[in-house]
Amino acid sequence: MDKNTLIGMLLMGAVIFGFMWLNQPSEAEMAERQRQIDSIAAVEKAEQRHSLAAGNVDTLAATEQAQLLSVLQNMPADAATINNEGVMLSLRDGKIDGTVTVGDTTVQWSEVTAATSANPAVHNLAVQAVQRALDMYAKNGSFAASLTGTEQMVTLENDSLKVELSTKGGIIARATLKGYKTYKSPQLVLFDKGDNDYSFTLSNNTQRFETKNFYFTPQRLNDSTVVMNLDLEGGAQWGLKYTLVPGSYMVRMEMVQKSMTRIIPLNINLVDLDWHQKISRHEFGKQFEERNSGIYYKFAGKGGEVKNTRESGTDEKEIKEKLKWVSAKNQFFSTVLITDSVFSTAQLASADTKDSPDYEQYLKDINVHTMVPYSSDKAVPASFYFYMGPNRYHMLSSYDKYSPKEDLKLTHLIPLGWKLFRWINTGIIIPVFDWLGKFMTNYGLIILVLTIILKVVLSPLTYKTYISQAKMRFLAPDIAKINEKYPNPEDAMKKQQKTMELYRLAGANPMGGCLPMMLQMPILIAMFTFFPSSIELRGQSFLWANDLSAPDKIVEWSTHIPFISSTFGNHISLFCLLMTVTNLIYTYITMKSQNQSQSMPGMKWMMYLMPLMFLVFFNNYASGLSYYYFISLLITILQTYSCRLFVTEDKVRATMAANASKPKKKSKWMQRLEEAQKMQQQQQRAQQQRQRKRR
Repeated sequence: MDKNTLIGMLLMGAVIFGFMWLNQPSEAEMAERQRQIDSIAAVEKAEQRHSLAAGNVDTLAATEQAQLLSVLQNMPADAATINNEGVMLSLRDGKIDGTVTVGDTTVQWSEVTAATSANPAVHNLAVQAVQRALDMYAKNGSFAASLTGTEQMVTLENDSLKVELSTKGGIIARATLKGYKTYKSPQLVLFDKGDNDYSFTLSNNTQRFETKNFYFTPQRLNDSTVVMNLDLEGGAQWGLKYTLVPGSYMVRMEMVQKSMTRIIPLNINLVDLDWHQKISRHEFGKQFEERNSGIYYKFAGKGGEVKNTRESGTDEKEIKEKLKWVSAKNQFFSTVLITDSVFSTAQLASADTKDSPDYEQYLKDINVHTMVPYSSDKAVPASFYFYMGPNRYHMLSSYDKYSPKEDLKLTHLIPLGWKLFRWINTGIIIPVFDWLGKFMTNYGLIILVLTIILKVVLSPLTYKTYISQAKMRFLAPDIAKINEKYPNPEDAMKKQQKTMELYRLAGANPMGGCLPMMLQMPILIAMFTFFPSSIELRGQSFLWANDLSAPDKIVEWSTHIPFISSTFGNHISLFCLLMTVTNLIYTYITMKSQNQSQSMPGMKWMMYLMPLMFLVFFNNYASGLSYYYFISLLITILQTYSCRLFVTEDKVRATMAANASKPKKKSKWMQRLEEAQKMQQQQQRAQQQRQRKRR
C-alpha cells in the first residue's frame, strides 16, 4: 500500500465518521421515537383487551385437530392418550375427548374447540397448551405413542443387591445394597428414585428422541432379567435389557432393537448418553465423606489410567480421549457404568451441594455427557455393565473378568496413595489385614496385631536409628573439641578429616539415623491412606469408638473455630487426643536424649509444635488411623527404652578403642578426602606466595 492510498483511506474514514456524528439523533428526537413506540404498544395492548372483552378467542385449526386425531389413532388401543403439561386427551367412540388444565382451571375439550368462550384468556392458554402438546408429539414421530403412560416399578433382586426399574425412561431408579446401613437408616440405598437418571438420545436426519421422555413396556424373561420395550411404528422395537448377575453387584444392560433402520438411518453411528446422579450421604462424618466423592473415569486401553474430577468444590472436565468407564464415586460405595466398547469423548461436571437445600442429604451433583457407538441394523448395538456396590478391594479386583481384553482397574476407586504407597498397601498391608481377619473378628484387635507385626518387621531399622543417634550423642563432646582445635576457615579440610576419623573409630555415620527413618516413612504414609479408605472398618466398633472409619467424638460443639474449623471440625476425637499426648511424650524423650545445640533454641519448640499440628489435622480422620498411630508411638517408646539397655557410652568407647588398635585401612572416600585436603593446602600456599610478591 503506497502513501497516497493510505491518505485516501484515512480521509474517507474521517468523512464517514463526521457524517454519522452530524446525523445522529438528538436527545429530543430519541425521546419522541421512544414515545411513539410506547404509544404503539399501548394501542396493541388496548386492542388485545378489547378483543378479549368482546369474546374473540384463538381456535385450533382443522388441520391441527386432524393431526391430534391421527396421533391418537396411531397409538395402541389400551394407551391412546395424550398427557402433556395439563393436556389429557383420549379417543372415545372414534372422537377426541378430554380436558386441558390451565392453572387451577380445567377446560373441557368441547370448550377448547369452541369459537367463543366466557373466559377468553383461559381459553387461549388452553389452546396454546394443546398446540405445544401436538408439537411435542409431532417431533417424536414414531416414538410419539410412548410419550404417555403410567409409571410402574419392576424389581430385580439377589443376595447382595436389589434394583428397581422404572418404566418411565426404562432406567434403574433405585438401588439398595443388602447387608449395609447408613448413619441414620438400617438399610443403605445407594440412590433413590429421582436421584439417578440417564437417557439415550437417538436421532435421524430431522428428529432427536430422548428415551427419558418415553414410557416403556416391561417384559420379565426370568427372575433375573427384564426387558424394557418401546413398540414403534412399522413393527420396529427399541429397548433396554437388564440382567442382574447372581451373587453380584453387577447389572448387565444391553440396548436391544428390531427393524430400527426404518427410523434411524445407517449413517447415524453414535448415540448420546446423559447421566445425572445426586451422590447420597451415607456416613456420619459428612465433611470427610464429601472430600472423597466425585467422578472417577478410566481411559480406554490396556495402559489406560484412572483419573477423577476434583473431590472438593466444583469441577468440570472435557475429555477428548476414549473412556472405558465412568463412576459416581462415594467414600465407600460407587456406581460405575462400564461399556463393552468405548465412550467417545465426555463432558464431566461435579458440583458440591453447599448452596442446596438438600445439603445434609447429598454430597455431590454429577452430570456426564458422552457418546457410544451405534448401528441401527444390529440387534444389540451397545452393551454395558452397571456396578453398584462397595469399594472393597478384592471384590473390585475380581470384576476384571468382565473385560478380558484390558484391566478395568476398578480397584483405583479406592484411594490408596501414589504408586509406591499403593504398592505397599496392595502388596503388604491389605494381604496381612485380610489374613488376620480370618482369625479375628474384632477390628480393633486386628489393627493392634497388624501394628505389632509391622513394628517387629521394622525393628532392625528402628534399632539402627537409635544406635546411630546414641553414638552421635556420645561423640558430641569429642566433636566440640575438634572444632575448638581447628577454628580457622583454612583448617576446614583438616577439621573434616579428624571428624570423619572419629566417626570411623566409633563406627558412627551422621546419616545412619536418617536413612532407616526414611525407609520407614513409606509404611507410615501408606497406612495414612489405607485406614480412611478401608470399608472393612466401616461400622466396626472398638472400646469407645462406634465406627473405626469415622472420628470417635467425645466432645462436640455447634460453633466453629476460626481458620481451622474446616480441618479440625467441631469436636474432639479421643484416639487423636491420645495420639497427640503420646507424640508429645515421645518428642520429650527424643529431645532429652539428644544434645541440642544452644544456637538453635527455636528448633526445640518447633519439635513440640508438630504433635499439636497433627492434632488439628487428624482430628477429623478415621479413628482407626489415630488408633494405629497411637499404638505405634507407644511401641516406639518401648523400643527406645529397650535399646538403651544395649547401647551405652561405655560400649561405644570400648568399640572406639578396639577400632583404634586395628590396622588402619583407608577407604577410597578417605583417600579422596586427603587428596582434596592436600590440593587445598597447595592452593593456599600458592595464594600466600602471590600475596607476598604483590607486597
